[in-house]
Amino acid sequence: MKKKLCFFYANHLHKISFKNSLLKISLASILPLLFIVGCKKVLEEPGLTGICPIVVSTVPTNGATGVALNTSVSATFNEAIDSTTLNSGNFFVKQGNTNIPGIITYSGMTAIFTPATTLLPNTIYTGTVTTGIKDKARNSPKANYVWTFTTGVAPDTIPPRVIATDPNNGDTNVSVTKVISAIFSKVMNPATINATTFTLRQGTTPITGLVAYTGNTASFTPTTSLAYNTTYIATITTGAKDMAGNALLNNYVWTFTTGLAPADVIPPTVISTDPANASIGVVISKIISANFSEAMNPTTINTSTFLLSQGTTPIAGTVTYSGTTASFSPNALLTPNTVYTATITTGAKDIAGNGLVSNYVFSFTTGLSTADVTPPTVISTDPPNAATGVILSKVLSATFSEAMNPSTINSSTFLLSQGITPVAGTVTYSGTTARFTPNANLLSNTVYTATITTGAKDVAGNALAANYTWTFTTGGTILIAPPLGSVSLFGAFGGSAGITNQGLNTVINNGSIGTTGASTLITGFHDGTTGDVYTETPLNKGLVTGRIYTAPPAPGTATSAAIAAQGLADATILYNSISPAGSPGGTDPGAGELGGLTLPPGTYKSASGTFKITTGNLTLDAQGDPNAVWKFQTAAGLTVGVAGPAGARSVLLINNALAKNVFWYVGSAAVINGAGGGVMSGNIIASAGVTFSTAGNAVQTILNGRAISLNASVTMVNTTINVP
Repeated sequence: MKKKLCFFYANHLHKISFKNSLLKISLASILPLLFIVGCKKVLEEPGLTGICPIVVSTVPTNGATGVALNTSVSATFNEAIDSTTLNSGNFFVKQGNTNIPGIITYSGMTAIFTPATTLLPNTIYTGTVTTGIKDKARNSPKANYVWTFTTGVAPDTIPPRVIATDPNNGDTNVSVTKVISAIFSKVMNPATINATTFTLRQGTTPITGLVAYTGNTASFTPTTSLAYNTTYIATITTGAKDMAGNALLNNYVWTFTTGLAPADVIPPTVISTDPANASIGVVISKIISANFSEAMNPTTINTSTFLLSQGTTPIAGTVTYSGTTASFSPNALLTPNTVYTATITTGAKDIAGNGLVSNYVFSFTTGLSTADVTPPTVISTDPPNAATGVILSKVLSATFSEAMNPSTINSSTFLLSQGITPVAGTVTYSGTTARFTPNANLLSNTVYTATITTGAKDVAGNALAANYTWTFTTGGTILIAPPLGSVSLFGAFGGSAGITNQGLNTVINNGSIGTTGASTLITGFHDGTTGDVYTETPLNKGLVTGRIYTAPPAPGTATSAAIAAQGLADATILYNSISPAGSPGGTDPGAGELGGLTLPPGTYKSASGTFKITTGNLTLDAQGDPNAVWKFQTAAGLTVGVAGPAGARSVLLINNALAKNVFWYVGSAAVINGAGGGVMSGNIIASAGVTFSTAGNAVQTILNGRAISLNASVTMVNTTINVP
C-alpha cells in the first residue's frame, strides 16, 4: 500500500512516498514534525495535511519600474483567504519607513490595496503581506512576503503659456516686414500651431500669412508687408496644445503698431503753375503760383527761391506758402503786354530736406492793361458764423476769393472783440487765408465777434465792398483730468458684487480687477501674476495680466481686501468729481444721442437722463491737444450699440485724443455693445453695473479704458480691456 504525506518545509511543499516494508523510521517519530511544520486539514482526507497560504503573484511585480502613479497594489494567493484577517497591519505599502494610507479590498483569491492618493513619481515602494493573514482553516504563511517596485514620472498636466512675443505687447515703430513670433513655456504639439490658432488682424480684418513652429517658438509671416502706422492684433488661441495635450488656459492677445513710412529720399517737383508756361493774356494783377508734388519746408519757400523777372530785371514781391502751393505777389501791377519769367530754384526743399533736382523755369505774357476792378470777398471762416462750443485756444481764420495784398492783412483789418472789448492777437496771411491767433485763451461760454474790414485789399488794390463780420460762442472752461488715485490700478471693479466672465477670450491688459466682496464673487478669471484661479470653467476663462484683489476666502487675503477697499473709496471720489454737481455746465448736443457726432473737449450732460451711441460712432477730437478732457454725464443709463451683427458702435479718438482723458459718469448701468464687437473708449464709472456684449457672442468687444461699478457687478463676454 502506498500513502502520501504533504507538509511545508522552508516554504516549499515536499512529498514523501514510501512502502511499509521499506520505512526505516517509525510513524511515531515523524508525527511530531508534522505537528510542527504541517498545516491543518480543511477536509478530512486520509493521510493529507492542509495547504499553507502563499503569495503566488503581485501587481506590480517585484522589481517593476515605471509603475503608474494611480496603480492599485495587489497580491494573489494560492488559496482563499479569510478576509477578516486582511487589514492595514497585515497588508501594507511603505515608502521608506512611511506607511501609505489606503483601502484594502478582497476578491477571489486577490487582496487589493488602493492608495488614498496618487503615488509619488520616481519613488521606490515596498509591499508587504505578513504572517498575520490566515486561510479558511486558520493557516498562516510561514514568513512575511515582501516585494518592491518603482513609480514612473508624473503625467504632465501643466498648461503651456506664452512667455514672450516679438514684437512685445504695445510695441510701436514695428517694421512692416516683421515676422511675428510667440515663445511658449514648453514644447508644443506642432500640429496645433497653425493658421487657425495663430492669427493676425487689423481691426476685424484678418491678415493672411504663413505659420511655422520650431523649438518652442511659433512664427507668423504675413503674405504681404503690413501697412505703415497701423495697429495690429495678434492672437494665440486655446487650440494651441503641448505634447501632453494641455491647451493654453486662455487666448493670448497682444497688439503692436507699425512705424511710419521710411525716410523720404524722393526730390519734389513742380507739377503745375498759374499761369501755365507760355500763357498769354495774363492779367497784370496776377499772383503767380506753383504747386508742388508734396509738402515743402515753408522756410525754404521765400524770395530767394521763388523769383520773378522781366528780362534781367527782378520783380519785387512777397512770397507765401500754404498746403503745397507757393505764391508770388508782385508789389505792383505787372506791365501790360510783357513777357515775364518765373523761377523756382533748387533751394526749395521738401519736409525731408530734398531739394528740386534743377531750377524750374516758366514764362508767361501779360495782356493789355485792363485793370482788375472786382472787389475780393470772404468765402469762408473758421469757426463758421454762429458756431458754438468753440475751444478756448481757437485760432480764427478767413479765406478770401482771391489773393490779397499781404500788407493790408494785419491787426487793423482783422479784428476780434468780446462785446465792445477788443481781443489782442497776432495776424498772419498765407495763400488766400488770413489767421488771427489770440494772445491768450478765450473766455468760456462767451460770444465773440470777428471782423474783416474794408482796409483788406486784393493785389489790384480792390477793397472788400463792406466789413465782413461773424460771431461764435466758446465752450466750457478747459477741463483738467481728475486724479484717479488707486483706481489707476484697475481695468475693472465690481463694487461689493464681483466680476463675471462668460467667455474664453476675455483679457485685462496692463491692469488688475477687484471687488470688496469675497473671492468667490470673481468668476471666470485667473491671476496672471500669481496663477490663482477664480472659479473658471471649460467655457469661462479670462486672463488678468495684473492682479485680482478680493476679500477672503483664499486666494483673497486681508491685504488684497484692503487694496480693493481703497480702490472703491477712490472710485467713489472720482464718481462724485465728474458728476453734474462736481463738474457743472454740461450741454447735450445730440439730445441724448451721441452717435454720428464729432465733439471737442468739454462737459456733456444728457438732458433726458440717458446717453446713447446707436446711430453711428462717436468721434472725440482733441484738436491737437493730448491733455484734452471729456466728461459725459447721464443720470440714468448709457447704451452703446444696437442689436444685430452690424450693431456695434465705437468711440473714436482723433487728433491726439487719449482714452485716459475720457470720463463717463453713469447714474445707473452701462451696456456696451450687447451684440458684441466695437471699440469703447474712456473710464466708465457707473453706479449700478457695466455689461459688455452678451453670452454666446464670439466677436471680441474692446474697451480702451476702465469699467468701474460702485454698487453692482461688471459682466464681460469675450472682452479685451486695455488699461491706459
